Amino acid sequence: MNIKEFVDGFEAMTCVVSVESFEDGRYGKFRIVDGNKTYIDSIENPAPGAEMLVQKFEPNAEYTHYMTRDLNFEDYCYRAAVNKKCLHSYAHPDRMPGIWFNMTFLPVAYEEEIEGGKLCFCTYTMEINFEADSKRLSSISSDVASAVLETCIKLRSAKDFKVSMAEVVSDIRDICTAEHCCILLLDEDERKCSVLGEAFAPGSKLLPMDTYLDDGFYTIAETWPNVIAGSNCFIAKNDYDMDIIKERSAIWYKSLTDAGVYNIVLFPLKFGEELMGYIWALNYEAENATKIKETLETTTFILSSEIYNSLLVEKLKVLSAYDMLTEVMNRNEMNNLIDRICTDKRADSAGVIFMDLNGLKKVNDLEGHVAGDKLLKEAANLLKDVFDVGNIYRAGGDEFTIILQGITEDELGQKVEKIRELSEKHESVSFAVGSCYVEDKKDIKTALRLADERMYDDKRLYYERINEPKYR
Repeated sequence: MNIKEFVDGFEAMTCVVSVESFEDGRYGKFRIVDGNKTYIDSIENPAPGAEMLVQKFEPNAEYTHYMTRDLNFEDYCYRAAVNKKCLHSYAHPDRMPGIWFNMTFLPVAYEEEIEGGKLCFCTYTMEINFEADSKRLSSISSDVASAVLETCIKLRSAKDFKVSMAEVVSDIRDICTAEHCCILLLDEDERKCSVLGEAFAPGSKLLPMDTYLDDGFYTIAETWPNVIAGSNCFIAKNDYDMDIIKERSAIWYKSLTDAGVYNIVLFPLKFGEELMGYIWALNYEAENATKIKETLETTTFILSSEIYNSLLVEKLKVLSAYDMLTEVMNRNEMNNLIDRICTDKRADSAGVIFMDLNGLKKVNDLEGHVAGDKLLKEAANLLKDVFDVGNIYRAGGDEFTIILQGITEDELGQKVEKIRELSEKHESVSFAVGSCYVEDKKDIKTALRLADERMYDDKRLYYERINEPKYR
């Protein structure tokens, strides 16, 4: 067969790939036998962003001569060449940012005998897009489309995002017929991982991911881009594929195999170019790998968007609730809490502590606002030694408020004494303190007013005691 003449008959970028298929079920090397002019040009003069390891085409060279090994590419070539399937994929590999590949794999009715097996062939035709084509992204089978649509409906109609996400993860586990499915979020600043949702098959002996999320797990997660190696996902179906993980991340391979994992599908969750986390399925039915890949390729677009929006809303909530200087709650959040307490029908007690930082104005006037900000941070840190940060509110420039529910009067008094004790020992932080306890938390506004009045009485006594004009 004259492969050069054959491949030159294609108008679009096309090459012929050979696949070594052995009688014992193994497969060997994948070679790009030859390509037409437009395909060869795509290697020797790649589009911006489409970096090649070598920019010189060599007939019959292994495809890894030009790009990092990609199990997805191998899987499609194998199924087209050996299993005689007509396949299509639309993918956005990470190693080529800004480029989408519209790919078609077709079996070639020609084989050659080799020692222990045969050499099979397929065509690989590709079209390069510099923007995602939504029509091609949505060109999926009806059962995959149904699963993706169900995911959209669940997430869009959700009242509780995390509960709905847990349901979606469970559905994905069912689709993948996997033993375990998990969405893991990454916090680059804190270098921590957190589980957004996970699901197990009945009778699974795999442990929850929280079992492994110690301080060192983020280091393992950092190796996953290397495992994916520039593709859009990583699919290991058997021991042969799992050895790729061993080569690229030995520490993760050991963690997986020690836990009883024998295959995995791993997809990054990205919004634009921002990596938010990963979704994986462990110990799935390998014969369903194609359906799993198609489902997750589409589902991850939706999941990534919903997760990004949820994280953004949470971030906005934090910004609206926290005082960024002292890293305690702000007055807006205090007012929201007071409103909730006033409308809460449950009977409970409450305690309020008002504190004013003595001498802040003097520090600002004499030493500057940088020194004043430092003093405010020290004051907040002192309060964090006594209270949970969620109970501390910066109510004003130099004022802090503590609101405690379900507390006894004695417990409130002990907290006040602890503040005074720490304040007296601190070389620069001094608080004027006022408190009030109410049996019924619906009287919280009265408690706030009385605590504020008592705090100002305490402040007046403080300045009388040090014989200094009131210098707030």
